[in-house]
Amino acid sequence: LFAFSACNKDEIYNSTHDIKGSKWDASNVINFNFQVEDTLQPYDVFINLRHTSQYNYRNLYLFIKTTSPAGHTVKDTFECMLADKKGHWYGKGWGDIYENKIPFKRFVRFPKTGTYSIEVKQAMRKEKLKHISDIGIEIETAKQPEN
Repeated sequence: LFAFSACNKDEIYNSTHDIKGSKWDASNVINFNFQVEDTLQPYDVFINLRHTSQYNYRNLYLFIKTTSPAGHTVKDTFECMLADKKGHWYGKGWGDIYENKIPFKRFVRFPKTGTYSIEVKQAMRKEKLKHISDIGIEIETAKQPEN
């Protein structure tokens, strides 16, 4: 299984962090660092998220800060939709766990080579946000839009 998942040639980065006890403290900033070597290639950036069926909301707001190798930062507030209006969960589910791959930035080019960082913080105004078990960043070579 490991060899199969490592063979995705379109993927330049994929990392997931476990949220201890499935309780995401508002002060807990999750850091991701990745290398960019091709400034001409466009990429798609995804948020990978796992939650339990006991999660109390349809959505999850995140504060996301991206920092370039030169130290320039871009801050985003991003909403992840996790369920429809009737409460049916999106994503893939097994047992009590649901997994989502949510597009964050599409067809983005990184202007400089080097190490970039992405910091993710929950923005739900709850000191301890329950039932979020994992958060991750995945970066892939962008696919050309189909006509």
